[in-house]
Amino acid sequence: MSGQKKILMANLKVLYEQLNFKNVQTYIQSGNVVFDFDEKNSNQEIAQLIEDAITEHYGFNVPILIRNSVELQNTINKNPFVMEAESNPAQVLVTLLSASPKEDNLRKLVGVNFPPDRFAIHDLDIYIHCPQGYGNSKLSNNFFETKLKIQATTRNWKTINKLLEMADCIK
Repeated sequence: MSGQKKILMANLKVLYEQLNFKNVQTYIQSGNVVFDFDEKNSNQEIAQLIEDAITEHYGFNVPILIRNSVELQNTINKNPFVMEAESNPAQVLVTLLSASPKEDNLRKLVGVNFPPDRFAIHDLDIYIHCPQGYGNSKLSNNFFETKLKIQATTRNWKTINKLLEMADCIK
């Protein structure tokens, strides 16, 4: 969360605790929060609960995407750019989608090519390899949101792995 919609991570942690989430931990000033939640609720239900609380408390809407530790582990396991991630993790990112994109929107990405950058879609994850850096890539979070007409957030490979490590520590 940046710019006008900035929430201090300490305040975000308190908000999650007020929602009765347990073992709440934040990771850098990025909006990443790891916590225990009742798994009888869907990721979308939990995301909506948090979105509503942020809107009520701060007066603006922030889209929330939830991944549990099993889903994060699957994201890591299915990375088609694992060799690139091992040699230079800063060049690999994952765009996490809020829901499955519609087929006609997915077709908009067929043939899209911005060398040397590459991407691969698997379920709710888009893996991106940017040898010259993400800041120079056309494969931005906004690009995928616009093409797929769906909310998304992009995290670097180090962050994805750190979030899983944090989640595993609170089990």
